[in-house]
Amino acid sequence: MKGNVRKIAIFGATSAMARGAARRFASEKAEFVLVARSAEKLDAVKADLLAFGAARAETVLCDLSDVAAQAAALDAVWNALGEVDAVLVAYGSLPDQKACEADTALAMREFANNGSSAIALCNEIGKRLEAQGRGCLAVISSVAADRGRESNYLYGSAKAALATFVDGMAVRLSKKGIRVIDVKPGLVSSPMTAHLKQGPLFASSDKVGAGIAKAIADGKTEGTLYLPGIWALIMFVVRHVPYFVFKKTRF
Repeated sequence: MKGNVRKIAIFGATSAMARGAARRFASEKAEFVLVARSAEKLDAVKADLLAFGAARAETVLCDLSDVAAQAAALDAVWNALGEVDAVLVAYGSLPDQKACEADTALAMREFANNGSSAIALCNEIGKRLEAQGRGCLAVISSVAADRGRESNYLYGSAKAALATFVDGMAVRLSKKGIRVIDVKPGLVSSPMTAHLKQGPLFASSDKVGAGIAKAIADGKTEGTLYLPGIWALIMFVVRHVPYFVFKKTRF
């Protein structure tokens, strides 16, 4: 099933969901370029993928929230792989909402990390895939993008900006033979959410990663993808709850 996805770039490769997806392709002898800001964590991911059967895994150090640094990382990816079959954008953070309310500079840094820097990166990736004339771009946004919630509306607004950009780019690039997938995970158990109470709606990062890999590999999926799929129904309901009711909930 994954035979046509041989060369893969992952931006934010130390993400638990990204690793879950990458392992599926590693078992099919794929080649990787892994981009993230921690050399130690990148080396661990590289070793993991090689153990799972990857034909090759190279690492590139880059703080992707720094838009000026992205070009060099993109050049390194394309120089290493030639043409790229699939790109996964998986970096981000889960900011402290109260801290962002108190510190506007912090809020803008978190918005840039989760939103505007990822938009800049996706725009450049889109241009390179368009020049190739083929490929798939999967971008992890969040169900938090679907409606502003009191508990995380800074994060949600950044992901909403990213999701809207990616959805529009998906429509444009579909006419060029390029698939773009806006992945919207629900609640996921990962290091980023370890401090949260884990309820029955939490899915493992490995399960969500498997869903991402399947969508990339199937040659058909594009546009918005909720993972696990139940979140499409949950968020349909959340989006349509009247405001006077919604503001009384603790969702």
